[in-house]
Amino acid sequence: MKDMGEASYILGIKIYRDRSRRMLGLTQSSYIEKVLKRFKMENSNRGFHPMRHEIKLSKKPDVAYALSITNRYQAYAGEAHWSMVKTILKYLRSYIFIYGSGQWILEGYSYASFQSDDDDAKSQSGFVFRLNGGVVAWKSFKQAATADSTTKAKYIPVSEAAKAAVWMKNYIQDLSVVPSITEPVIIFCDNNGAIAQEKQLRSHHCSKHILRRYHLLREMVSRDDVRID
Repeated sequence: MKDMGEASYILGIKIYRDRSRRMLGLTQSSYIEKVLKRFKMENSNRGFHPMRHEIKLSKKPDVAYALSITNRYQAYAGEAHWSMVKTILKYLRSYIFIYGSGQWILEGYSYASFQSDDDDAKSQSGFVFRLNGGVVAWKSFKQAATADSTTKAKYIPVSEAAKAAVWMKNYIQDLSVVPSITEPVIIFCDNNGAIAQEKQLRSHHCSKHILRRYHLLREMVSRDDVRID
């Protein structure tokens, strides 16, 4: 074993330190710059949205959503798909560095676009978690089941976000760096019907078609692991 000093990279991710500001961070700026050079886009116009506005989007246009959409067409990609990928690269060129700030609180946000896929009427959904104002976890995915109401479409990502929150909460507790982590993790949801579902102690006729595995959310709320707002 040999001491080679402070690490500069880990799995291609650059580690940066600013001791005067007591900051330690990770950035993929080198990787983004490498990809831009590979496709001769290092001097391209900058972009401020990862997808063009005329493409049907969910409420949170972020890179995770854009990648989830473009990944579906890798086998049969055409000129329109390549143009979409270039839009993502331009966006990354503008936002290589994103800093967080705020209190040491873990909070999550869930979203879903109801039946946004024109091919099979399935909904796109996802969630994102912030700690100290910086994004630490995220996921954007196409729902496996077809939701026939906005409540069901919104309820599914809240349940998935709650499971991710419990894992992060247990992990952060072991680190002992966030005093507020003993409190329920707040997950924000923009649908009153979905919020009401987690308070139901029995299946309602309007929600009887929701897969039971998503009702694990109620148990996590009752244990004070999470709180849905």
